[in-house]
Amino acid sequence: MRNLIAAGVASAVMAGAAFADGLAITVDGEAQGTIKIDLAEDVAPAHVARLKELAEAGAYDGVVFHRVIDGFMAQTGDVEFGKAGGDTGRAGMGGSDLPDLPAEFSDIPFDRGVVGMARSQSPDSANSQFFIMFDQGHFLNGQYTVVGKVTEGLDVLDAIKRGTGGNGAVTGTPDRMVAVKVTE
Repeated sequence: MRNLIAAGVASAVMAGAAFADGLAITVDGEAQGTIKIDLAEDVAPAHVARLKELAEAGAYDGVVFHRVIDGFMAQTGDVEFGKAGGDTGRAGMGGSDLPDLPAEFSDIPFDRGVVGMARSQSPDSANSQFFIMFDQGHFLNGQYTVVGKVTEGLDVLDAIKRGTGGNGAVTGTPDRMVAVKVTE
């Protein structure tokens, strides 16, 4: 019952966020298809602007899902070290050449399908990397910036190749974002 109430509250909070633009992420690898995300521009305007800027520049095209933890999340967006076909051994350590962003924390809970910005230990270190939740992770609430929510393609998300070990590093050939386009 508590989970049902929490899910209702989360839906109401996300429904209150204004979604204007989105992202369409074409995924290839073990997962194949498109993940569509509505971006929460009113919740995290600077972070959403960054995602859109990098997507429009083609910076996310070819970037791998380098950290994928079953039951938790799939992380991608390292435009510096995460390009498929290159040496992705440092994927997860890089970002864009743009400055890091100050945190834009909200009261939106990290539930299934919520998209958040990855960062280092500093709350003001998000840059280009983001993650998509496989399941709820409320221990992240108020500590990471929520930038949107998956509206289509949860089946594609669920099929992304999982990593191994405690940090979820993907070995072999990770799944990748073939193309990331801004949608209206």
